[in-house]
Amino acid sequence: MKVIVGLGNPGTKYAGTRHNVGFDVIDYLAAGPGVGAFREKFEAFVAEMKEGDETVLLVKPLTFMNLSGRAVRALLDFYKVPVENVFVVCDDFNLPLGKLRVRTKGSHGGQNGLRNIQEQLGTDAYTRLRIGVGQPTVGDAVDHVLSKFKPGERAAVEDAIATAAQAAFVWSRQGAETCMNRFNGGDEKNEKGKVKKEQLKKEKAEDKKPDTTA
Repeated sequence: MKVIVGLGNPGTKYAGTRHNVGFDVIDYLAAGPGVGAFREKFEAFVAEMKEGDETVLLVKPLTFMNLSGRAVRALLDFYKVPVENVFVVCDDFNLPLGKLRVRTKGSHGGQNGLRNIQEQLGTDAYTRLRIGVGQPTVGDAVDHVLSKFKPGERAAVEDAIATAAQAAFVWSRQGAETCMNRFNGGDEKNEKGKVKKEQLKKEKAEDKKPDTTA
């Protein structure tokens, strides 16, 4: 079993805000074929998705962002899921709008949902995907992440949500290393071209290898 957790705040008041892009990715995945309805348990909305013979849980904690770890801890304890089988999606105002970054461990970086998950699990050794929501231009970070995206930002955000959902699929099917190789681009435009070429070479090389993932 694997667990994909999207972070956000429950309630219509927070729908469409920058802080809720994790929820948006889970909803995108849940709209696909073969996914069961959300059920409320372990202080979260949980839906089941089948990936071959494996069950993948799609999770939206209902405890508000800064207590997200309670739901994650309860799920892992109940289903006996190892921490390396957890994939967390969240916002990050330190990243440019729409940029994705996947890591298998590291600091919470001030993201309160990740902070609480690490406190609850007692480790940072879980995969996390951060989605850039842009830096605040006025006011403080809290006001920024709780604000809604501007009309001119929506296209970039929707693309990022769709790409993040694809990254979650790749992680569940092929593992964290493949996910990082495919979805961690360079910060500069000239680096992006180089990364894409290197990824293309790797993918072509992988295509020549026998398929051992079944």
